[in-house]
Amino acid sequence: MADEVTGAAPPSNGRHWLFVIAILAGSFLLFLVQPMVARMALPRLGGAPAVWNSAMLVYQVLLLGGYAYAHWLGRVPPRMQATIHLAVLLVAAIWLPIGLMRMELPTNAEPAIWVPWLFGASIGPLFFAISAQAPLLQRWYSVSTGGRDPYALYAASNIGSFGGLIAYPLIVEPWLALKGQSLLWSGGYVLVVLLVAGCATLLPRKPADTPHVRHESPAPGWGRVIHWVILAFVPSGLMLATTTFLTTDIVAVPMLWVLPLGLYLLSFSLAFRDSPTIPDLLAKFAPVTILLFGATLIAGHEKLAYMNALIGLLLLLMVAVALHARMYQLRPAPDRLTGFYLAMSVGGVLGGVFAALLAPILFDWTYEYPLLILAAGALVPQAFLLPVFARLWSGTGQVLRIKILATALLVVLLVFFGIDNPGGALGEMHVQLLFLCVVVVGLVATGKRLPYMIALAGGLFLFGGYNAIQTTLAGDRTRSYFGVYTMTDGPTERRLAHGTTLHGIQLKGALSRLPTTYYVAGSGVGHAMQAAPALYGPAARIGVVGLGTGTLACYAQPGQAWRFFEIDPAVVNISRDSGRFTFLRQCAPQAEISLGDARLRLAEMQTASLDLLALDAFSSDAVPMHLMTAQAFATYGRVLAPNGLLLVHISNRFLALGPVVSAAARSGGWHAVRLIYHPSVQEELDEASTSDWIALSRDKATLDRLVARGGDWKPLADYPGFTGWTDDYASVLAVMRAFHPSLERD
Repeated sequence: MADEVTGAAPPSNGRHWLFVIAILAGSFLLFLVQPMVARMALPRLGGAPAVWNSAMLVYQVLLLGGYAYAHWLGRVPPRMQATIHLAVLLVAAIWLPIGLMRMELPTNAEPAIWVPWLFGASIGPLFFAISAQAPLLQRWYSVSTGGRDPYALYAASNIGSFGGLIAYPLIVEPWLALKGQSLLWSGGYVLVVLLVAGCATLLPRKPADTPHVRHESPAPGWGRVIHWVILAFVPSGLMLATTTFLTTDIVAVPMLWVLPLGLYLLSFSLAFRDSPTIPDLLAKFAPVTILLFGATLIAGHEKLAYMNALIGLLLLLMVAVALHARMYQLRPAPDRLTGFYLAMSVGGVLGGVFAALLAPILFDWTYEYPLLILAAGALVPQAFLLPVFARLWSGTGQVLRIKILATALLVVLLVFFGIDNPGGALGEMHVQLLFLCVVVVGLVATGKRLPYMIALAGGLFLFGGYNAIQTTLAGDRTRSYFGVYTMTDGPTERRLAHGTTLHGIQLKGALSRLPTTYYVAGSGVGHAMQAAPALYGPAARIGVVGLGTGTLACYAQPGQAWRFFEIDPAVVNISRDSGRFTFLRQCAPQAEISLGDARLRLAEMQTASLDLLALDAFSSDAVPMHLMTAQAFATYGRVLAPNGLLLVHISNRFLALGPVVSAAARSGGWHAVRLIYHPSVQEELDEASTSDWIALSRDKATLDRLVARGGDWKPLADYPGFTGWTDDYASVLAVMRAFHPSLERD
């Protein structure tokens, strides 16, 4: 492009730091707006996966559009670029303060249509204008400095993105309500506009002001562009696949998604740098790391959950740095910068679409993870670990082909003996020893891509892949956008697990109607369900938020009207349609199932429609915030009869939810008692679990009658100084046990 320059830089005016600050600020706002708008949308749109998938697509399309716009601006002189972009920023400012449009969505709104419209119309112009900042300002920096390499500024962009990502859950959300967050972001936007205007003043006023004008460099071929796209595709997809894999198959820790995304952004800062020491070091060991840890991770040993999580994060960082460093090595001249970032953005979008949208449809397990591990192994630079290995693979033609075929045969034999006799003389150690042999073959082959890939594929198949495929073929697993559900049969019971978290057990034979786990007769919800006929008569109206295996249905009595609220169609299929779990069919075949976000479905019901409502909607240990706010409790109170009873399940390994319910009860005029149930040894043999339930009612007499029927009910404690959750303010950080050890262990 004729306006690009190289050669001696013009005299420094000391203000080029403006480019760094402007890029940092823009990227910070970009990653701050996504979780902020998601929080704003929850009460209105619910937490259905179609909503968030549509929202993610909006973000990706707008980001891609911003990069394409920055690329298009390269056709005009720098000063005109600045004029056009400042005009775009000012026009987008009409949408300030940032927030969702005040429009009522139809009751039967189709998320695929209405969510993109709502998000695009509400924040589209602002997001689009900000998303063009990084590539555009890097181009301006190169022009204003006489052709200095601007790629290092991409590290500043990702540091800003990482800052916005971390700042929201750790600082912004805990300290500011949504209105305050909106004002903060709007003020940041004004600051970015001023910084961009300052950067524009550093651009040359006319071509003659800039020495050594260089015409545009040769355009990259399509092969190079596709290579860029693939190198961006794999880390982006692996980041999302790692998040899914860790939170469903390893450990469900709240906000764990921040870590993979943060490391992904950090990898750009490590890879896009003039000093190749760190990228080269990580890239050298990336093949070994993939070989050693890739298969170990997909084995998913529950006893090593936290260790596996650390391994997964380390593996993601190594792969991302290695591939992004390779992309940086293949970067074009600065005048082709925006096209380079456009290709990178396309790869990132495709990786996100594959891992977040297509994989849950195509696969019943997290198969995208090992597939992306294989792709990473095929793309990372290869180097022999020792000179002796290089000599081993020396030779060409027929000799080399024989060596590769011999390697393949050896790996196939090792895999065969591992899966054909998994319970051999050494038991599990048998498979581990064979896997170790495969790893040794892979280490010897590292540096020669084809035999290395054969060993990597063999290791993945032997140490987890075979079992995953067997479970798929047996039809014992299903997947949705909410996670992976696995059904296992034992001699006396059938189990449902979400990842590695147990979600329900049904005993076989004569005990198949017996409630188990968190719902046994001695639990808080068990006491309440048994008391329903005495409290509300034989025609009690019962609602349950969260279907699970349908265990609570076996408290149903003739004449009662039952309704389950379930957001995931896959769960409905498991508990009712597949015949694998029979609680519903045996105990409450007439029960209605309302599919969709429970808060939205309850809002559609008439006042005083239910006598008892049990809230048990948590997926693993994740908490749907919008079901725990003061406004949500107001919805429950409206739907319940004046003397109605609300049961809230708060058992959780990571969050102390007692303060949240206590604050909602205090602000909503509820009376509350709590029952923490610890089963006896014999009850544990009957699959009873420790559980924590809170019972609430606006009619104290009803609550007193429940307590009088038995059970170790105690008044719900008050938590002075704790700020309750509302649609405008909620923070998981405030109730995480790891950060607040003083909170009682619920």
